[in-house]
Amino acid sequence: MSKTEQQKSTAADEGIKQLVSTLPTKPDCNSTTNLLYQYQGFWYHQFYLEHLIAAQTHFTPEPNSTILCSYPKTGTTWLKALSFAITTRTHYPPSQSPLLSRFPHDCVPFFELAPSVARNKLLVATHIPYTSLPAAAAAASGCKLAYICRDPKDVVVSLWQFQRKQKKEDDDDGDADMGIEEAFEQFCEGNSVAGPYWDHVLGYWRASLEFPERVLFVRYEELKRETERCVKALADFLGCGFSLEEEKQGIVQGIIDLCSIESLKGLDVTKNGRFAPTESMPYTILYITARFTGRGRLVIGGIF
Repeated sequence: MSKTEQQKSTAADEGIKQLVSTLPTKPDCNSTTNLLYQYQGFWYHQFYLEHLIAAQTHFTPEPNSTILCSYPKTGTTWLKALSFAITTRTHYPPSQSPLLSRFPHDCVPFFELAPSVARNKLLVATHIPYTSLPAAAAAASGCKLAYICRDPKDVVVSLWQFQRKQKKEDDDDGDADMGIEEAFEQFCEGNSVAGPYWDHVLGYWRASLEFPERVLFVRYEELKRETERCVKALADFLGCGFSLEEEKQGIVQGIIDLCSIESLKGLDVTKNGRFAPTESMPYTILYITARFTGRGRLVIGGIF
């Protein structure tokens, strides 16, 4: 990057920080140190919000790319793993898949948190609400979006359990013993990262009705109950449906087995591995999947 480009980048960063400083805030009930900032109707931590705003200006998806969209703790990792395995199966059979040695978040990066890693990839991900997506990434632009939603009661329980675990490990001074009743009330009021959850889901649901050929709306519960049917539908949407010969060879089931919750949790990379260096670290800010201890060891907590 040239000196002029660096100066422009620094000026843009300062402009974003200035914008964020003017936004409405409220305390994060899960922490004594973090504030939530309201932007375009949703609440975020400052770090993530600054990346979101930068992405709105600078991110342009590749032609024919697909963005995997979700609210935290709704099945993001599972959707990433399935989509990556489906789209790369001609290069990597399940027994040789990069998913055996790399995290799904490394294989399918969040474009707002890892812009240089996501650049030139045909499969990326985001937690950004539909109404706040970069213009070039919206369904109206021709980009494909696959969104996964989950029963809200399961989302709030998953968030509550994960945040309690992480705060205890981090020795956070916040109320690590916040009851599920209070967590439920806070969630219903939209007091969570990328919340309100209802508006997040509704944005993508409406887009799926308006652009059914470009927005696939996946329900976590259906994916669990009718996995094979949903995986085939996902493959068709991604433009690489399974042939009859592949089905006879057991490729569909092989991908399902590879990407199952039990399989991914049992891998050495999940138990003892790390995210790729540099831009993967910001994932922890969102309480998405993991955190690093002072010794650099990755701690997994409810990766789905």
